[in-house]
Amino acid sequence: MTIDGGREYYVRTPLFPLYSEVRKLLRIWEGIPKQDLRSMQNDLMAQTGTPKNPVDWSDPDQWIEERLAGKSKDLALRIWAASEKSVNPRHTYGSYLFIIFHQLLGVCDEGTFKLTERGRLFVDEDPEVVRKIDEVEGLPKLLSILAAYSPARRSDLLGDWTEYLTEYSKFGTASTIKDTLRRRILNLVERGYISREGNTYSITDAGVAYAADLIDPVEDSSHKQVLQAVRAYNEEQVASLREYLGKMNPYKFEALVKDLLEAMDYEDVVVTKQSGDKGIDVIANYQFGITQIKEVVQVKRQQGTITRPILDQVRGSLPYHQAIRGTIITLGRFAKGCQEAAIYPGAAPITLIDGDKLMELLQKHGVGVKKKQISIIEVDDSYLASMEPESELDPSV
Repeated sequence: MTIDGGREYYVRTPLFPLYSEVRKLLRIWEGIPKQDLRSMQNDLMAQTGTPKNPVDWSDPDQWIEERLAGKSKDLALRIWAASEKSVNPRHTYGSYLFIIFHQLLGVCDEGTFKLTERGRLFVDEDPEVVRKIDEVEGLPKLLSILAAYSPARRSDLLGDWTEYLTEYSKFGTASTIKDTLRRRILNLVERGYISREGNTYSITDAGVAYAADLIDPVEDSSHKQVLQAVRAYNEEQVASLREYLGKMNPYKFEALVKDLLEAMDYEDVVVTKQSGDKGIDVIANYQFGITQIKEVVQVKRQQGTITRPILDQVRGSLPYHQAIRGTIITLGRFAKGCQEAAIYPGAAPITLIDGDKLMELLQKHGVGVKKKQISIIEVDDSYLASMEPESELDPSV
């Protein structure tokens, strides 16, 4: 946190890194000259390429030898090898900014990096040091935002995150705000506080507990109760939805699946007739770029286990419907043999959507559920502080 004219700023680091990467680089960079690191980074940043001929940085084994020389080359090779080829030297500038901002490395009289006590504690995953850094970088606030929307896409969180950054950071452009959100979410996913399924993110139980624990002690009890209450209520609603679907008329359940597919941008979605459909319940088209493909869907409302014969039936129906892929949607689960056969080499792909995934998709696309935004009122400390008289000796000021 920095203070400028009495104002507190959070979310400091652009290009926010994964903590696992930072810990690796702290060990690697200790003892190397700071100037050597900055020279390597400058040499890499100077190679920008053009829109027609972009520079490919995906294979350090190749580009380090081709594009660097001298100390820059030696250091890049050291980073790549010492990290067991997990840290691309081209993408270390964010970690460098993070390390400098949070004083995890110092510089000796000889100009070489030295691990600070704070840096050593960060490497050892000291909870107190990590928590303080998280607070400065806005991570508990991000978890609090996600708790109110979970499960959610990044776009669902962007409004609240933008409002927070407008108040408490110096980031202002739309692209930068989106990037700060994306990188911090990835950090929290790696640490187990957020789970990811495709483009959808959910706060985990560990994330709820961690966010509540990082709230200011004065607000801890009430804020924690709000987070836990929202999560408990959402889980209760999802359980009720699942129970309701389990009792729904099978034909109405197929109609619900039709509405879900349409919400997912499928086109020409049709519920088939009750006979002569080779076991297929819904047929739809999906646009992939300039290619439109037909997909068939079999719906199983029961909450039991789907086995291999049902998958074989769906796959066998593809030629009849002139489709190239199929999907099975169930409130239950899939047997191991069914899961293995779904991606069998050389066979048409069959997508398996079990009950948990179906609940997630219904929430994500607003089918059978509706999201209500919760407004939480907080005292605007910065505004009230700005209203205080500058001098206690003269209250009229």
